[in-house]
Amino acid sequence: MTDRSVLVLGGTGEARALAEELVAAGVPVISSLAGRVQNPRLPVGEVRIGGFGGVDGLAAWLRDERIRAVVDATHPFAAQITGNAAAACARAGVPLLRLLRPGWSPDGDARWTRVPDIVAAARIVADRGGRVLLTTGRQDASAFAAVENAWFLIRVVDPPTGPLPPRHRILASRGPYNLAGERKLLADNEIALLVTKNSGGDLTRAKLIAAAEAGIEVVMVDRPAEPAGLDRVESVEAARHWVCGTGSALPGPAAPGRSPG
Repeated sequence: MTDRSVLVLGGTGEARALAEELVAAGVPVISSLAGRVQNPRLPVGEVRIGGFGGVDGLAAWLRDERIRAVVDATHPFAAQITGNAAAACARAGVPLLRLLRPGWSPDGDARWTRVPDIVAAARIVADRGGRVLLTTGRQDASAFAAVENAWFLIRVVDPPTGPLPPRHRILASRGPYNLAGERKLLADNEIALLVTKNSGGDLTRAKLIAAAEAGIEVVMVDRPAEPAGLDRVESVEAARHWVCGTGSALPGPAAPGRSPG
């Protein structure tokens, strides 16, 4: 194992794009995926799938593999991974950057009800009833299992494994999604309420635009809090510059046209 590897904690489109740019620049990269998706989109370069064994395991792995820098490009709702990365990097003395895409904000005629967590979202749905498009992911679908006065279209990449609401249909689907398709999905299923997480980014934003056009209320789950003091950037380009600026993460000069600043 080279002593100049950068660890990218991934599973997002930004993580894949960053790995591609770093590999193109000659930076050795190890991308880590949690392994929760059955057929994940793999990034270029070396890939590691599975957990590290908490903070202790990750800190030991960083030292053993002589990792020089870590970029946490996980999903905005991967709170446990982000917390573990912050603690492990501090313990191992490894520089850490959080690559976190900007969140969504309501605009125009959007009707948003913001809630702090998935449990609060389930309470809102139980109060509203009706026909619901649920796009919070398979791990959170069980939070709505006790809601009996609503019908759910549950859109997921992989099928949920926990209990589900009594009236539902599973739609196995993977983004990105376009506006025309989202308009049709909402209309064809007579959706009156959209429940989603504030994941941010453009890959799944079309559902919010379509909902606003149709006057559909959106129950938006806010992002969880992250450790204080993290170095953060919002773009792949900024993350690449940070990695290249650490110096020790690079095996040599940056690729032509790629400033290390």
